[in-house]
Amino acid sequence: MSKTSQTNNNKRIFPLVIGAVGIVFGDIGTSPLYALQQAFSKSYGLNPDPGNVLGVLSLVFWSLILVITFKYVFIVMRADNRGEGGILALMAVVQRSLPISSSLSYGLGILGIFGTALFFGDGVLTPAISVLSAIEGLGVVAPQLSEYIIPATIVVLLLLFSIQSHGVARVGKLFGPITVLWFLAIGATGAAQLLKDPSVLEALNPIWAVNFFIHHGALAWLALGAVVLAITGGEALYADMGHFGRHPIKLAWLGLVLPCLLLNYFGQGALILSNPDAVSSPFYLLVPGWFQYPMIVLATLATVIASQALISGTFSVVRQAIQLGYLPRMHIIHTSTDEISHVYIPWVNRAVLFAVMAVVIGFGSSGALGIAYGVSVTGTMLITTVLIIVLASERWRVPSFILWVSALAFILIDMAFLSANLVKFMEGAWFPLLIGALVFAVMRTWRRGRELVRQQVNRDSLRIEHFVRSVMADPPQRVSGTAVFLTPSNDYLPPAFLHNLKHNKVLHERNVILSVETLAVPRAESDERVSYADLGNGFSRLNLRFGYMEDPNVPKALESWQLPGPKIDSMNTTFFASREALNARANQGMALWRDKLFLFMSRNATPATVYFGIPDDRLVELGVHVSI
Repeated sequence: MSKTSQTNNNKRIFPLVIGAVGIVFGDIGTSPLYALQQAFSKSYGLNPDPGNVLGVLSLVFWSLILVITFKYVFIVMRADNRGEGGILALMAVVQRSLPISSSLSYGLGILGIFGTALFFGDGVLTPAISVLSAIEGLGVVAPQLSEYIIPATIVVLLLLFSIQSHGVARVGKLFGPITVLWFLAIGATGAAQLLKDPSVLEALNPIWAVNFFIHHGALAWLALGAVVLAITGGEALYADMGHFGRHPIKLAWLGLVLPCLLLNYFGQGALILSNPDAVSSPFYLLVPGWFQYPMIVLATLATVIASQALISGTFSVVRQAIQLGYLPRMHIIHTSTDEISHVYIPWVNRAVLFAVMAVVIGFGSSGALGIAYGVSVTGTMLITTVLIIVLASERWRVPSFILWVSALAFILIDMAFLSANLVKFMEGAWFPLLIGALVFAVMRTWRRGRELVRQQVNRDSLRIEHFVRSVMADPPQRVSGTAVFLTPSNDYLPPAFLHNLKHNKVLHERNVILSVETLAVPRAESDERVSYADLGNGFSRLNLRFGYMEDPNVPKALESWQLPGPKIDSMNTTFFASREALNARANQGMALWRDKLFLFMSRNATPATVYFGIPDDRLVELGVHVSI
């Protein structure tokens, strides 16, 4: 490569690296605020003696190396879905590697949905613990201000959630530089203390972690519930890969984030060795007095950025779940003309804000939240490991010995972290599990409910081919123009078509039975967007396919995509849709409570015609009664 090409390549990558630092690493980058403090809190009963300090530091170091660097950076990030990452993307990649009807594919689909549900628990706890831990620095610098920590946290959170409707496009440019400054600051403060006592670097030797377990047994295992706080946010490396690419994220992690994190953790360890009382707040006590107030401000900005990134990620995951049919349609606002993934979902924003404020008030401190934090993270990590093992076996064809030795090692690590957090169930770990269970129930209920509605509608309908053959025996009157009938399955005549024929007793000159399908890929390729069949007698079947990161705007697609058959004139086209009137029956379909939940979601969902961008002045809706 020539010098000029190398320079141009660096110019393109550098902004992506800075952007990745701001968006991808905000969560894991703010973990030093509370991770070691939590490990030596009263919850675990560990004395800050040299053996324990070096043992915990060794666990933190090797967790960052094995779980984040080796597993996520070098393995998981290879499993992209056409450049996109995240557990839904991984689930889709794995399922494409398996027979569609296999029980393994179905089971892994359920597992992927549960992992997605756990993500929402993380989405509630991360803003709460991050912002709260930053503002708790006031209690260290000025103890008389301790009573204002919770109110100040609530104010910051209210401001944070109130700006979501404006999007992150404008302020996003500031995220990278601020977070880079944050990492440099925590790295510098850690390095300054490390120079005073470099002996703490002995913790790089894994023997300290081994001895920690030998001497403490079950207590050391429980302490993993605090150690895991150092790797929370690791899933973001994979989830945000589509925004920045694998290479910039890898460069940011290895070149800046990991070194600065390690310097700060080892600096905190050196401080605790020299002053065991510093375990009360090792992060802020590591900071020189003249820099403590600026550090509180910087920490608050860093935690707001970390929370912002996770909130935006929640919006993106909800949007993907809607597109894939796992959540009801909601009103989605695009906040950027350049990035399709920059969206704002008002209902989700309000729900998450309410949950985050309830968590802050209910738990009251980052220490209490630290106990609850970690279950959803470790659960998602374990599910990611299982999916990667299947993918490596089915598609990557990794040699059996290497595959199963690596699989066993990572499953044991993830299970150790998860079990250490599950033990804290009654102390707060129940909360993220409750959120995950509720979201999982909602997603599965919506998916199953839509399947039941579709089955019922199809049962009461006619296959299109049969109707087309029979319609010419006694042809109804034809009117000019094109009628587009929206239906989830265009193998059957949609109810709107039958009702229109029954009541108006006419057929349009051209009748298009249209279904919209969301593929399990981020963006559909041009050759897979359209499926068309001319059925004769003025009837045709049309499928429009979108990726789960795309907006399914039907009129725009009909006008701009290359469609087979006669061109559809938007000015001479009428759209017909069925509006379902649903009711639940006992001992039919799902459990009655799930039926009622599905009916509630259906009544409050954004109508399909609005979601697909159908203009009101070109739409005719006809009702259909469905019992599930």
